[in-house]
Amino acid sequence: MYTTVLGVLLGVLLIGLSVLIRRDHVTPHSGVMILAQLTAAAFGTGWPYYATSLVITLVRGLAANTSFGGLPVLMSLLAQDNRLPHLFALRAERPVHRYGVVFLALLSLLLLIAVNADTQRLIPLFAIGVFVGFTISQLGLVRHWMTRRPEGWVPRVLVNATGAVLSGVAGAVLLATKFLAGAWFVVVMLPLLMLLFARIQRYYTEVGTELALGRTPRPPTRVPSLVIVPLGRVDAVAERAVAAALSLGDAVVVVAVFSDRTGAEAMRAAWDQWSPTGVRLDIVDSPHHSLVHPVVSYVERACRGGRQVAVLVPQVEPRHRRYRILQNQRGILLATVLSSRTDAVVCLLPYRLGL
Repeated sequence: MYTTVLGVLLGVLLIGLSVLIRRDHVTPHSGVMILAQLTAAAFGTGWPYYATSLVITLVRGLAANTSFGGLPVLMSLLAQDNRLPHLFALRAERPVHRYGVVFLALLSLLLLIAVNADTQRLIPLFAIGVFVGFTISQLGLVRHWMTRRPEGWVPRVLVNATGAVLSGVAGAVLLATKFLAGAWFVVVMLPLLMLLFARIQRYYTEVGTELALGRTPRPPTRVPSLVIVPLGRVDAVAERAVAAALSLGDAVVVVAVFSDRTGAEAMRAAWDQWSPTGVRLDIVDSPHHSLVHPVVSYVERACRGGRQVAVLVPQVEPRHRRYRILQNQRGILLATVLSSRTDAVVCLLPYRLGL
């Protein structure tokens, strides 16, 4: 019932606008919308004209917002069907598909730049896209009714088939008449999008096969573990990191990287004075003044021993965000490189300051 009333209302509005355009002899002019000319013909150019134009602007804004409300949801459904990256299926704390919204905003920006902000050049894309969508949806309903065959399905098939034919013909006419005006873009993009969906779905299918999704895995077995803690000095951060490492693994090794002998000797002396039980200190020489690569190489060698290796990276974090820029980010950089280049379990251990 709602759909019928909406269709009748839209039909009456369209016929009414056509009658008014013919009565007032309204023709397209550059920089002046048809609706603005109709409003001026009906109310003049006084305050009713501006009030009506403001309402039309608000309605058009709401109409533009429907794309940001609908397309991210559609992209989420495609992501759930493994035809788009699963990132688009994620929601923020509010029930909004923010990645889809951001993607649509960037795509809209690129389209505006491509047409030099001349929205008239986008009308063929919009019109053909609408008729293509209508045709596909009507054909989908025809298939639905013919597959389910509920009571009274024949008249529904006829209605949807008629709609598919009409919208398909209208889309074909627009495509033929506006091909050089930008409609060619739809002809190129539709096959590319279908190819993209197929490739993404194939990737997720292969990933599911490799991860043995849907099958019960073998019982887990315990293997010896080694926890590696990169440190540069003996302090409160080292105390907490070593204590956490001792509670996580069978063996704990602290790795310290130095490029000069003085720093290495100072670290060794401080370590011998602290002397934590059951923890070994390995000092790695770094002639190129690099911290990340020596630690990565050390972890790679440790992973070859058949043990489960974990790397516990301490990271100092001030309480206030304004102070975080004053702390170095070597821990985050080291964790990122280790995650991408080794098979070790990489953990960031935050040490929160009171500042």
